Amino acid sequence: SATPTRKPTKTPKPHPISVQALINKKYDGRDLKVRRLLADYGAYKRYIITYRGDGLTISGVMNVPDGKGPFPVLVLNHGYIDPDTYFPGQGMPREHDYLARHGYVVLHTDYRGHASSDNDREVDYELRLPYAVDTINAVKAVKSSKLPYLDKDRVGWLGRSMGGGVTLTALVAQPGLVDAAVIYASVSSLAADNWKQFYRPSEDRSRTNRRMARTYGLPDQSPEFWRAASARPYLNRVTEPLLVHHGTRDDTCPIRWSEATVKTLKAAGKDVTFVKYRGAGHTFDRQWRRSIERTTAFFDK
Repeated sequence: SATPTRKPTKTPKPHPISVQALINKKYDGRDLKVRRLLADYGAYKRYIITYRGDGLTISGVMNVPDGKGPFPVLVLNHGYIDPDTYFPGQGMPREHDYLARHGYVVLHTDYRGHASSDNDREVDYELRLPYAVDTINAVKAVKSSKLPYLDKDRVGWLGRSMGGGVTLTALVAQPGLVDAAVIYASVSSLAADNWKQFYRPSEDRSRTNRRMARTYGLPDQSPEFWRAASARPYLNRVTEPLLVHHGTRDDTCPIRWSEATVKTLKAAGKDVTFVKYRGAGHTFDRQWRRSIERTTAFFDK
């Protein structure tokens, strides 16, 4: 008798709030537009920009060095700032200025729900994973742009605090998209750590926390969901050299978070450099100059 034909089994779709969903996602960053001049600092000019992606218009600020170029591009991912008070390009002003003066176009994305970007009321409930979509689309918009001063073959990411987590998530979602990345004082590469540190004690997020508990469960209830929403299990996908900065006295994002991230990367054989700053807090204080010089040398290389 004939052997019955087996129907191929379908791979189950990942939870929409997961890193695997970001890996599977199609990205359409495009239409990078320079809107208006904000300031001319002599060595560089600062502009308001917008780009399109994921059905949204995202705003940002871009510093462009004087000269013909093309200049290498750094897309900056800022840390947490209350979206209700955030203004375009807020966060990392020292990095904006220093890197532009050293020959880099600096594109600071505002993320959805910030400044003039289109809103997304679900972003906290979705553990801010959509911010990684916004920075991936920023890079895609740079690479598809016709602006002559952008060097599309030399693009990097720099993220700070929450933006460090955004950068790690983007690296695992789209390996090979950029050439190198730097993170400062990053949040944890485990989503549950970040929820316990920032979401759980916040009265402002109590409604979101109740919704999480009701739908996909809090970390103690649904550890598999929270792990799947984390970059750490996927760090073996990273292909870019990575430089990690962290202060030993950071009481916002404890250094053990970066230690665990770096340990996982090294175990996977990744090109990661970890620099600890003894006595430095979350903003690096007087040691910031040393950190940015290392950052610039790393990207130059």
